[in-house]
Amino acid sequence: MKKIVVIHQPDFLSYIGFFHRLLYADLYIILDDVQFVKSNNSWTHRDKIKTKNTEQWLTLSVQKAQRNTHINKILLSNDIHWKVKNLNLIKENYKKSEFFEEIFPYIEKLYSNTDNKLCSFNIKSILLLLELFDIKIKMEYSSSLKTFNAKSEKIVEILTKVNATHYLSGIGAKNYHNNQPFDDANIEVLWQNFEHPIYNQINGEFIPYLSSIDLFFNCGIKKSREILRSI
Repeated sequence: MKKIVVIHQPDFLSYIGFFHRLLYADLYIILDDVQFVKSNNSWTHRDKIKTKNTEQWLTLSVQKAQRNTHINKILLSNDIHWKVKNLNLIKENYKKSEFFEEIFPYIEKLYSNTDNKLCSFNIKSILLLLELFDIKIKMEYSSSLKTFNAKSEKIVEILTKVNATHYLSGIGAKNYHNNQPFDDANIEVLWQNFEHPIYNQINGEFIPYLSSIDLFFNCGIKKSREILRSI
């Protein structure tokens, strides 16, 4: 029986390409037992929104941790002012969007979460967007599967444990992909076919690859669901 699995870190308010992948999967494995990386290429604790002039990071404030700390062990800052700052940033830049009144209450509810773990907060953001996109998919934490390998071998070990037949990967991983472990496990790798849609967007020229909330503020729930499924 065919079983398509997506494995990805629990990123914050992910862009629409991530949810497009979930439309074609049977299971999403939350990759929570890998190192939290805080760098220019990190999306786990942040994503971008559009401002009046350009794009800007919307960032979750996290406590300092040792270099090899796993994502599921990272704690959010105790100072709640960063939540107020984030909400004000969103409000300031989307208050004139057509669907602000429809979407902003969902964002406020997300930020009212009192959980102090980054992973839990991010999962709530993913669940929120799954609800708005009307995507229903089974989810499981990689940490619950107790794997022992790293890199591609870890992915294959996870896939084997959940009886996957196919692994659906984002195209960005193709440059460093090693197919041998997947061939050895008789698991077929599928590459996501995603072309970013262009939609009506406030504040000037269109900017792609922002958080999914940009789509919802500009297009509303009904139209956003249609756009995602038309890609």
